[in-house]
Amino acid sequence: MKNIILCGFMGCGKSSVGEILAELLNRKFIDMDSYISTKAGMDINGIFAGLGEQAFRDMEHTACAELAEEKGAVIATGGGTLTFERNACLLRQNGTIVFIDVPLEIIEQRLAQDNTRPMLKKHDLRELYEERRPLYKKAADFTVSGVGPPEVVAEEIINLLP
Repeated sequence: MKNIILCGFMGCGKSSVGEILAELLNRKFIDMDSYISTKAGMDINGIFAGLGEQAFRDMEHTACAELAEEKGAVIATGGGTLTFERNACLLRQNGTIVFIDVPLEIIEQRLAQDNTRPMLKKHDLRELYEERRPLYKKAADFTVSGVGPPEVVAEEIINLLP
């Protein structure tokens, strides 16, 4: 059974939708950022601050290789994971990639009070969004709107799965 890989910009609902999707389909849910944090023994901010973005990206790539070996899991990737073709190639081997698309204005509202995202500390939100959105589309097998409640988005994904 193929994995379901969720991608999209930070704040699009990958983790919320992923948890619901896994429950509805009776599958294991894996949040990639949590997976990396557990293996590294520190949170994502700590990795970025202490080791740098490149070290995080290397850990992320290793996580993609390991998680590509899962069977039938729902995997919520980090916001930057599938902006790298090497990661998309690994996850696509045993997965269907779903892009959860949310307009920038809604992302801005969702992230307004969020101080936990290291990429927001280094980059302009609009520039990052515009840079990443086409890469998500390229990596994905299909796209769903992430504007509605997570339960609705999860149902839409289920209806589109092969």
